[in-house]
Amino acid sequence: MDSRRESEPTPIKDHTTVERKSERELVVTRTFNGPARLVFEAWTKPELFMRWWAPKSMGVPLLSCEMDVRVGGGYRVAFGHDASSAMEFFGKYIEVIANARLVWTNEESGDGSVTTVTFEEKGDKTLLVLHELYPSKEALDDAIAGMEGGMPEQFEQLDELLVILGASVGRS
Repeated sequence: MDSRRESEPTPIKDHTTVERKSERELVVTRTFNGPARLVFEAWTKPELFMRWWAPKSMGVPLLSCEMDVRVGGGYRVAFGHDASSAMEFFGKYIEVIANARLVWTNEESGDGSVTTVTFEEKGDKTLLVLHELYPSKEALDDAIAGMEGGMPEQFEQLDELLVILGASVGRS
């Protein structure tokens, strides 16, 4: 028997779809059990982002996360076991609409993509659509394996965090 109260959120174990839309476009979708406001916060507050972004199965932790979430602001995240071997990802925010839309550049390589994430509230759930546009077919080919393997796990971790956040908001 589940000991949760009926009003507490539970993970919905929704599936993540990763779909190649064209030679240069990848779209990832998932519905999350929580309001757009909480899902957006998990994407824009470094202390929350660090709790779900790195797939645990890869065994490579997220060491640092800096986010200045405003148009023209930047972000930088570093993965690795220590600072000397860290892989960094960084770019700039080019559109920020609170609780609805984020658009940023990925500038860590010459084949960087532009990422758009939308947050659409549907009752007490949020439909998240992540769209990546790459400069070439080859750049997408290089990125797609990691997206297909990592994104579902990352989004499951986000589901788990949203349960904690939702439960803590419910007790406030």
